[in-house]
Amino acid sequence: MIVEPGMHPWVGISDHVRLGVVTRWVTPELVGEVLEKCGVRDKKSGALPAGFMVYFTLALALFQQDSYDDVAEQLVGTIPELAESIPNKSSFTRARKRLGPRVLETLFRELAGPLAPIGLKSAFYREMRLAAVDGFVLDVPDTPANRAVFGGPVKNGQPAGFPQARVVTLTECGTHAQIDASVGGFNGGEPELAIKMADAAAGMLVIMDRGFPGVALWKAYTEAGAHLLIRARSSVAARPVEHLPDGTYLARMNLAGQKGAHPGGVLVRVVEYRVDGGEVIRLLTDLVDPIAYPATELAGLYHSRWEAESAFRQIKTFQRGPAEVLRSGAPDLVRQEVWAHLVVHHCLTQVIIALADDNGIDPDRVSFVKVLKHARRSVVRQCTDTPVKVKEFLAVLAAKVRRKLDNGARRLREADRHLKRPDSKYSSKLSYRINTRDRRPTRRITAKVITLQPAIVQ
Repeated sequence: MIVEPGMHPWVGISDHVRLGVVTRWVTPELVGEVLEKCGVRDKKSGALPAGFMVYFTLALALFQQDSYDDVAEQLVGTIPELAESIPNKSSFTRARKRLGPRVLETLFRELAGPLAPIGLKSAFYREMRLAAVDGFVLDVPDTPANRAVFGGPVKNGQPAGFPQARVVTLTECGTHAQIDASVGGFNGGEPELAIKMADAAAGMLVIMDRGFPGVALWKAYTEAGAHLLIRARSSVAARPVEHLPDGTYLARMNLAGQKGAHPGGVLVRVVEYRVDGGEVIRLLTDLVDPIAYPATELAGLYHSRWEAESAFRQIKTFQRGPAEVLRSGAPDLVRQEVWAHLVVHHCLTQVIIALADDNGIDPDRVSFVKVLKHARRSVVRQCTDTPVKVKEFLAVLAAKVRRKLDNGARRLREADRHLKRPDSKYSSKLSYRINTRDRRPTRRITAKVITLQPAIVQ
């Protein structure tokens, strides 16, 4: 493309820059369709084009620890005309504001969805796809706008730490793929964000932690055609209505603050059990038939919820970087950045699924960190700007992955849970003191013993 005299070099040819292996899924055609759907057009002459800014915003997520200049150089390092004339940060910021958050959210929704092939045992239970709903928070810059919109932790009536954006996802357990997501603020609740994703869970068995049980959420998911397996506190659905032959029972979960039977409540099946003789765990489910859905199987499924935590670790610790603060000082740009991280993670998960499928292995045998590193290298080298080069790149990556495998199933593992980021390292409370010498590394373990806790008939 010819650049007119006096025009900045980036205006004429920057739309030819691609994002390495991520371009296999975030194609120029898809970017164009999303921009058209969102009504975003390049109206300002001489401005950074919207199509390029989609790739640049995704690159900011892929290279979270790098500055704007460094990220721009990663994208255009092999094109001398561009590398010698990188725009300043304010130009990129203005272009990000023109792009807005909706484009990246729409791009995520175009890409997001379950990826597990039929037959992947860890992804299904009795023909229902297994998914987990959970949430995490991301620290954002402490600007007045971010503090007002997102909120953050408060201690003794004063702000403590950074404002935080809250992200709740519907995650496929077998692959860590994000099926849907909702973004809000620290002051908002996870159940409210989870309800927005109910329609995306149709036909799935959705597992949730004990912070989620509620009548509104229960109705939203079951009416959408999803099934639920949710951990609950001892006070929820505590009065048996009917005892079932396997020791589980039916009870009513009522609206918050209401005791006894109430027309607004829902009927649930309660499964209680212990793991290795530990505390009693209570699960609520709408799968009420004890023969079709044995209690021991449901109890054994609950640990799959931790696959969502593993996906969050991939985003927060590896992709974003441990304890990193997002770079956006305005709420709309924070949302844009969060959606960009979700898009990048989904594309990297697609790489993992492709590698696993080609090698006939379970996706959890492929290292996310290795895929992330090679995805970054593919951008720096600009070695995957055509479908043929993408295929060649994946073939090379597949060979590297095979060398790291022992060809066996992943062994059962366990790691101790610790409070890793206390409110203050100077706290006088012993509970906040962390002795790293007491931590044991991830280690192999034997299978857990699940013992049903039969209901007491009164």
